[in-house]
Amino acid sequence: MDNHITIFDTTLRDGEQSPGYSMNKPEKLRLALQLEKLGVDVIEAGFPIASDGDYETVKEIGKTIKKSTIAALCRTRQVDLESAVSSLEHAAKPRIHTFIATSDIHLQHKLQMSREEVLESAVNAVEFAKSHYDDIEFSAEDASRSDPEFLIDIFTAVIEAGATTINVPDTVGYALPWEYADLIKTLHDNIPNIDQATISVHCHNDLGLAVANSLMAVRNGARQIECTVNGIGERAGNASLEEVVMAIETRKNNMDYTTGINTKEIYPSSQMLAQITGKGVQPNKAIVGENAFAHEAGIHQHGVLKNPLTYEIMTPDSVGLTSNKIVIGKHSGRFALGKKLEELGYHLNKEDLNRVYTMVTKLADEQKVVNDEDLMNLMATTKYSKEKPDKSVVAGG
Repeated sequence: MDNHITIFDTTLRDGEQSPGYSMNKPEKLRLALQLEKLGVDVIEAGFPIASDGDYETVKEIGKTIKKSTIAALCRTRQVDLESAVSSLEHAAKPRIHTFIATSDIHLQHKLQMSREEVLESAVNAVEFAKSHYDDIEFSAEDASRSDPEFLIDIFTAVIEAGATTINVPDTVGYALPWEYADLIKTLHDNIPNIDQATISVHCHNDLGLAVANSLMAVRNGARQIECTVNGIGERAGNASLEEVVMAIETRKNNMDYTTGINTKEIYPSSQMLAQITGKGVQPNKAIVGENAFAHEAGIHQHGVLKNPLTYEIMTPDSVGLTSNKIVIGKHSGRFALGKKLEELGYHLNKEDLNRVYTMVTKLADEQKVVNDEDLMNLMATTKYSKEKPDKSVVAGG
């Protein structure tokens, strides 16, 4: 089986549906160009039927982007399909992504349709889309709460109708990793024409399991992961692109998979999205958070300064950062403080460093973090030896 994992980015569609994350046409185009630079295989540009603005944005992105496939989302309704097909008329690599719910709870309470009617609607939609474009994706909304036997039936039928990707969404973030793995394996092993299509997964993070579920799906036959920059999306968000990609990159000893992502563009992409939306990234967010490569504890600081591998499993440079960050706070040690002061031009002997360390820890108790300006102000009012000390006598720890 091919070990390349297609990265399908839905930041511009599912991500934008997050409250407060809406983007206008120029902003979406700017981010789409960055996603292309990032190396995303598929960019889901929007939901054309949703509004005239969404339609025009998908159209403009399709005209502009040449390397990435551009997907337009649509329900299986005819008016949706026609809008999606039209929006992609100028795209170099167009994909129609059509969907309908398959769980009994959605059929009964939302669609008020039978399984037979849903299957027929799905097949008709795929056939119509296939008459216009070759690259067709079909999603079974709420797949993780659907009857696996019905999923096998509907996926078999849409592949026969021309679908080249079948998506198995954990729409409400309900699945546990081992459950989701079993579902993907069941589909992979029992859909008779599965060799004609790629299995895709689209996981939400309601239980904080979106990335884990996506990786478990890959281990069981999925070869496309749908995700978003910074993990944004409906409710608690989608699987985080940066986490999925860096898990694969960092743990190649355990997962022999590849992506086409230029990982050095991960942090710039994260920052661009934050700047466009005005929504910052949580400080402890994996990979791209402010604290992802920051160290305050003295033991950690000492180890990282000696060899970053002691506490960092990937380099800051690998995701587009210039360096890690040593934070001076009440947990910091003398070794890290001495190194930070050296960066600022202050070379203290052991006695002076001990004295300054005591002052810094008191200041840190008052204001949590001591920044470079605080240190320079402190040193400006502190007496210390101006002679550069012998390195052998400078305290560590």
